[in-house]
Amino acid sequence: MTESTLKTVTLDLPVTTEDLSKLEIGTIVYLNGRVFTAREGVYKRVVEDGQKLPADLGSVNFHCSPAAAIEADGTLNVGAVTATASFRFAKWLDGWFKISGCNVIIGKGGMTSEIYRQSFVPNNAVYLTTVGYGTGALLGRGIETVVAAHWVEDLGLAQAIWVFDCKNFGPFLVEGDLQGNSLFERENAKIAGNIEKLYEGTKSATLRRYGETDDKTDEVI
Repeated sequence: MTESTLKTVTLDLPVTTEDLSKLEIGTIVYLNGRVFTAREGVYKRVVEDGQKLPADLGSVNFHCSPAAAIEADGTLNVGAVTATASFRFAKWLDGWFKISGCNVIIGKGGMTSEIYRQSFVPNNAVYLTTVGYGTGALLGRGIETVVAAHWVEDLGLAQAIWVFDCKNFGPFLVEGDLQGNSLFERENAKIAGNIEKLYEGTKSATLRRYGETDDKTDEVI
């Protein structure tokens, strides 16, 4: 299935709950407006240590390691922006949503519908995932202006908060919607239902004492 056959929307930031309510899992999304990066170092500092966030970050948080640099003259550059896995952030989410006011989280790999229902739904937030690997340079083309970099000296380039204004930033997929549905869980269920038949008649694991298993459903991600 090609992108042209999928539902595609462009959102102008910041977005309202009404805007987000129209998003269905599997929809392709492009963003126009302000996005900021924040990952483990920022979450810990803000949620656990009580550090106040800088102003004017916007309401879209990208779990990201940017290919970023601060030039000798102070110029800020962000090229490729590569998403990092989001499941690691779950323990901070409730506090993060209350403090940051974000209603869109972007990352890699998604979370679970349980986390979406517990943390995203009460805060009218959705989760967007990057599409496959190697898209960092493609996403970087959507960055028009690097507005600011915060906490670089404390957290380093990768963990710092980078703020940028974007145009046609994407593509992303709606992985978690306002109802707490998960695209990946839905599609994995289709695969898992046939996994035993797929492995029917294959030989038993030969290294079971080293952790191999004959239950092939254990291997489904």
